[in-house]
Amino acid sequence: MSHKACYTNPGAGVKRPRNDTGNKLTVVLGAQWGDEGKGKVVDLLATESDIICRCQGGNNAGHTVVVDGKEYDFHLLPSGIINSKALSVIGNGVVIHLPGLFEEAEKNEKKGGKILISTLSSVFVFDFHQAVDGLQEIQRQAQEGKSIGTTKKGIGPTYSSKASRTGLRICDLLADFKDFSMRFKNLAQQYQAMFPTLEVDVDGQLKKLKEYAERIRPMVRDGIYFMYDAINGPPKKILVEGANAALLDIDFGTYPFVTSSNCTVGGVCTGLGIPPLNIGDVYGVVKAYTTRVGIGAFPTEQLNEVGELLQTRGHEVGVTTGRKRRCGWLDLVILRYANMINGFTAFALTKLDILDVMDEIKVGVSYKLNGKKIPYFPANMDVLQKVEVEYEKLPGWKSDTSACRKWEDLPVKAQNYIRFVEIHVGVPSKHSIPNSGPTCCFKNNGINT
Repeated sequence: MSHKACYTNPGAGVKRPRNDTGNKLTVVLGAQWGDEGKGKVVDLLATESDIICRCQGGNNAGHTVVVDGKEYDFHLLPSGIINSKALSVIGNGVVIHLPGLFEEAEKNEKKGGKILISTLSSVFVFDFHQAVDGLQEIQRQAQEGKSIGTTKKGIGPTYSSKASRTGLRICDLLADFKDFSMRFKNLAQQYQAMFPTLEVDVDGQLKKLKEYAERIRPMVRDGIYFMYDAINGPPKKILVEGANAALLDIDFGTYPFVTSSNCTVGGVCTGLGIPPLNIGDVYGVVKAYTTRVGIGAFPTEQLNEVGELLQTRGHEVGVTTGRKRRCGWLDLVILRYANMINGFTAFALTKLDILDVMDEIKVGVSYKLNGKKIPYFPANMDVLQKVEVEYEKLPGWKSDTSACRKWEDLPVKAQNYIRFVEIHVGVPSKHSIPNSGPTCCFKNNGINT
């Protein structure tokens, strides 16, 4: 048979899925080191959404949302669950600590809608994963003189179990419990062999897990089929809330000071089981300055009165850890790098009002290494520690923007600050939301890209 004959009329009689014409997902991702205010943006968009999804991470993530004067903290559940009309989906890329999930669900059951969990959600975060997380940090400190600064929620060890194919999933818990119990015991013994001081109440844990199985069973669906049906069925608005951020991505972040999942746009596809063609708008959430929790390189960090002012005015304390966040000037090298990976259609710029009191504002626009400007973001953290940041100075607007609700309400100098970011990164700002809450939205006449 000739090659020509092989490829005549390809796909004849095959009905192709509507993965290029179905409902598109709107994605909200962190563009820095996390804590940019994704929860506020998701809550804003969730009011018009039918389905709200989490695609990766675990309860190491934390989102705070203030609505009508009430503060809500979310760790595993999508922060958009406040919208009682929407269905909240926890995808297969999320690792689940069941006690934490039930505690969070009970706190929020009167505030939001229904919860759906994918049968493939992998894998369970067990209590011994959390204990191992702490032991590994102690071990790193003793051996290397420094730790990674994890949340000690067991996320890293759990993703390690997943990668080594010893982890246990929702579908395992809801199937043969005798088989689940045997695999649970084997996994616990593996960790006890590595960490002799680790204590695991196997029987007690299995008793709880058997109870949890019946509590969680009504929430569980086949996540792949559900998402396919949602995308290709009647018109729906689907929102995806990313946890963590680009610079914490396991592949693209400031390794090893990163999380253990892909929190860039590729993690949406693998964490929900959807084709790339079904991704629509991708919003990168950007704080008007830069923060990070824990240790690791931070080129624009300000260990001075500027950093203290940002930390105090911005109430920069981690939702999950309670640790003070390190603060510094906005870094456009990071934003350009995050955009290269994610292909943002727009930025959501948050906490602009924290800069209201400043006479002068600096913005990091490029890096120099050994006196030469470099066009890339360094992969090696020792190299990143050595870069010299080149700054542009912009005048402060010295007026209160917290009550602004339209682009035209902003002082001209504040508008210029936003436009400066747009032009230097090549992404327009779709929404700019001050620290006052999620109800404030500016439609911007920014650059057309």
